[in-house]
Amino acid sequence: VRYHDEEWGVPVHDRDALFERLILESMQAGLAWITVLRKRDHMRSVFCEFDPGKLAECGDEKIEEWLADPGIIRHRGKLEAMVQNARVCVELDGFADMLWAFAPPAREIHQSMRSVPSKTAESEAMSRALKQLGCRFVGPTICYAFMQSVGMVNDHVAGCWRYAPCEGAQRPVS
Repeated sequence: VRYHDEEWGVPVHDRDALFERLILESMQAGLAWITVLRKRDHMRSVFCEFDPGKLAECGDEKIEEWLADPGIIRHRGKLEAMVQNARVCVELDGFADMLWAFAPPAREIHQSMRSVPSKTAESEAMSRALKQLGCRFVGPTICYAFMQSVGMVNDHVAGCWRYAPCEGAQRPVS
């Protein structure tokens, strides 16, 4: 509830904060979101506060260390993807702007959660672009969940008190 009420759908433009959310969404694949939220603080401390520059320097030894830590999501593929994605983030000037370029135009308010899509043409395009750059665990469903999380789309449904505060999410001003 606190995540919904304070974070989900609020526009995020900071590169490192966007990177963290992308990693959290990829960590969630196949798991309940509450699992990610319960492990988030510990993952922050173990994963260098999700600092892409520091994570980009991690190698196999660090991944083996992480795999022994029950306080994180211990999935080798996800951990390797996080390190690889950190390298892409660091190497790419304008990471945040590139991600926000996929934000779709405003849409109608969803009347229920059943009408909220799991992926869109924009999330499919974001996924393709990230994969072309070398990112992993960034499929179109993960990318759409990421877009929802960081306010690129406002999928709070009709009647949700958070819709209005999150409405008007705008692209960052260059």
